Amino acid sequence: MRERQQFYIVRNKEIVSRFFPPVGKNVQFLFMDSERLAGSARIVGNVTDENMLKLLATAEGFRRLVYGMGISVEMTEGKSDTVDFVFRMSAEDAGQSGTELRIPLPVDGTEKRVCLADFQWSEKDDRPGMMGFEFPVEGDLARATVRLYLQDGYEAPEEIAEGTADLESEAYAEMLRKSLMQTGNPARLQKALEKARRGEPVTMAFIGGSITEGAGAIPNHTGCYAFKTFQRFCELAGKSTEENVHYIKAGVGGTPSELGMIRYERDVLRNGSVEPDIVVVEFAVNDADDETGGACYDSLVRKILSAENRPAVILLFAVFDDDWNLQERLFPVGKAYDLPMVSVKNAVVEQFYLGPNQGKVLSRNQFFADCYHPASLGHTVMADCIDYMMRAVDRLPAREDTLELKEMTPPLGGDFERVKLFDREKEEEGIKVNCGSFCHRDEELQFVPMDRDVTWTKLFPFNWMHRAGEEGGGEAFAMDITCSALVLIYKDTPNPAAGRAEVRVDGEKVLTADSHANNWNHCHPLICFRGRECRQYHVEISMEPGCEEKEFTILGFGYVR
Repeated sequence: MRERQQFYIVRNKEIVSRFFPPVGKNVQFLFMDSERLAGSARIVGNVTDENMLKLLATAEGFRRLVYGMGISVEMTEGKSDTVDFVFRMSAEDAGQSGTELRIPLPVDGTEKRVCLADFQWSEKDDRPGMMGFEFPVEGDLARATVRLYLQDGYEAPEEIAEGTADLESEAYAEMLRKSLMQTGNPARLQKALEKARRGEPVTMAFIGGSITEGAGAIPNHTGCYAFKTFQRFCELAGKSTEENVHYIKAGVGGTPSELGMIRYERDVLRNGSVEPDIVVVEFAVNDADDETGGACYDSLVRKILSAENRPAVILLFAVFDDDWNLQERLFPVGKAYDLPMVSVKNAVVEQFYLGPNQGKVLSRNQFFADCYHPASLGHTVMADCIDYMMRAVDRLPAREDTLELKEMTPPLGGDFERVKLFDREKEEEGIKVNCGSFCHRDEELQFVPMDRDVTWTKLFPFNWMHRAGEEGGGEAFAMDITCSALVLIYKDTPNPAAGRAEVRVDGEKVLTADSHANNWNHCHPLICFRGRECRQYHVEISMEPGCEEKEFTILGFGYVR
């Protein structure tokens, strides 16, 4: 394989062994589903040939393009003396398994090369699904490299040398300046800084998607932009991270502000036990499928701003590797309420296209862990962008907090500002439930690390589950609820035993919820209705005809009165 054309899909990437409960192993996953493998080839391997990128999307195309793989792992901190590299194909049917390769590796950086023709491949293989590194010891840190050696007839792109990102350079300082969209009215953020400097309790909270959760950062709990921003705020206030400034991280991967506005009281306010002084909102790469075109985001921001303690809100606009985000859609929210806004897109994208001597500070490969998430260095850049804004606000003259939400028209819509979460744990006036055959509780839930935790928190454990094959399987979940808007939260899953459910309001079918809408285990919100008269509605959820023997989990509801 030494003379073959090749390109990297993983190059000197930080990895960490974390115990993952569903598989019971210490593992670092590198997912290849959706556009991630092609994204890695583009970002890391400098592949621009669209035909080659298209081949990476299917199992057949992958084997047509790839002759073999070279994998290496170098331990940087830990006790493991060997690591298993796992490469898994996904089957078209979620209930079936594709080919799994398991290759033992030394941890001294030596490349292990394997030829794909030496393995037996399943006819069920549909597409590349996942790579992973399994460690015998939890908490080990290492660096991994994976490159693909190509079949005859394919030409790899020229390898681009990468220098070290200079975060002390004037070019980097210019990046940070470009990230500041506006400081907004500084009053609330300055108030929080003053409180912290006086030694009074201050809470800094972060709500968003997988980037806020810490995806791509090594280690997740302290390498993420949220914790690094918290550190920088403490430094600006002259405090340590163990003094009077408290930290809340509430990122949930793959979920939009449509869910964030519902879970805010639970995940950030901790059901009324916490009053944050600062809240960073990060949904600019999660809201593409927002059913309201921005009203959910606007409603979440208004909900936070309207708290009695008048917290500061910072709008953070992250970016994907294809330069995409929704900052143009969401900018009017920050403009209307005069909020500080920080754009990672404005900071990094322009310099990606520059040469080494033209002001380029870091490459896409250095910034991104995959096509969606920043690597540890990318998380550092994000934190530095917010830090630049906070220091700019700190230098501004004091202003009065003049924001009066009741007098302002929401630029994108605020009809979910008062949305509340209802789940199986709660008893609420004006809500009556007969769970019917949805009488079980689902334990196989999406889980995330919250705050500084290295352990996992299950989301929406107080749910209603219709279990396949149970007695009374045809009885609908019924709820009488007084509200003007209703959002269903249900479980999306790759489990082939899961099916579709129909939602009816006052006898009229309003939607069908598909457990395989995205085909991975996460929380999925769908609006049943909005903007109606506030009165009692009768809601029924039943399995779609033909799915009576399937499973379906109602995680909860968001409702507005």
